[in-house]
Amino acid sequence: MSRTAGAMPGNSRRLPETEAVLEVRRAVRGWLADYATDDVTVALSGGADSLALTAAAVVEAGRVDALIVDHQLQKGSDKVAAEAAATALALGCRSAHVLPVEVGNDGGLEAAARSARYAALDGARDGLPVLLGHTLDDQAETVLLGLGRGSGGRSIQGMAAFADPWGRPLLAVRRAVTRQLCVDIGLTPFDDPHNSAAEFTRVRLRNEVLPLLEEVLGGGVAAALARTAEQLRDDSAVLDALADELLRAASDGRTLSIETLATSPAALRRRAIRAWLLAGGAKALTNKHLQAVDELVTAWRGQGGVAVGGGTPGRRLVAAREHGRLTLLLHNTGRETN
Repeated sequence: MSRTAGAMPGNSRRLPETEAVLEVRRAVRGWLADYATDDVTVALSGGADSLALTAAAVVEAGRVDALIVDHQLQKGSDKVAAEAAATALALGCRSAHVLPVEVGNDGGLEAAARSARYAALDGARDGLPVLLGHTLDDQAETVLLGLGRGSGGRSIQGMAAFADPWGRPLLAVRRAVTRQLCVDIGLTPFDDPHNSAAEFTRVRLRNEVLPLLEEVLGGGVAAALARTAEQLRDDSAVLDALADELLRAASDGRTLSIETLATSPAALRRRAIRAWLLAGGAKALTNKHLQAVDELVTAWRGQGGVAVGGGTPGRRLVAAREHGRLTLLLHNTGRETN
């Protein structure tokens, strides 16, 4: 990790009070008040959204450190990262860190880059929350992706304003506003070529699907999708609290009572099972996993256990029904491991 020397607090440039600047500043100020924090880090890519977020955070927060991830996927990416770091310091960030990462292949380029980016940010944040420049437009795209994949209500709740340590102050701000802020204060954002590459699903949603929906439905689609996500998160918080109560009632500390689960509403039962599996070490849970475990409770036909991911080399984690209870145990795979 390289480190660019920090600027002293108070060196931030005064921002003009344009409509775009004030909207972004209000969003950041509100987020800081809601989550009772002052010192933050900002994930800065050099794009308009993260530049606007950084500029506003420097004014509204106490101290701001910029984290710039260099994915090393394009020639000259190190230069782009260095320029972003210099801009961060010019805006008044206390420090700017460039984080070079190696991007693997698991799950495709988009997923692998995201995993590498978040791991680098988490490792460099020094205990502070990391502000991300996701906007209302990003939220709408996320909801559409969840709808298309049909993986349940949780997948169309979109992104939360804060999921420790990740903060998203701009979820009510349109992408056009962040671009206008950059114009207003004389910043030139970096346009990542990947953001216009049609081979990426999210890019096609952004450039083809959402504009078509806006045209067909007469506008307001992105805001409506974001509003739906917010309402679903509110509903889900209540359901999750009730599911926690069910989980406590069904659990003996290790296993779950089939009878208690089977006589509970499906929405609560599935949430309780999901929380239990995750707490037991399950990894990368899918709707297929949850449905199969739920059928051990509600559609018992003598079927065997369900492998739910996780486990250790040579042993897999399996949920099964035994003597009226759900169990979660490690089973040998029968394969030797070096």
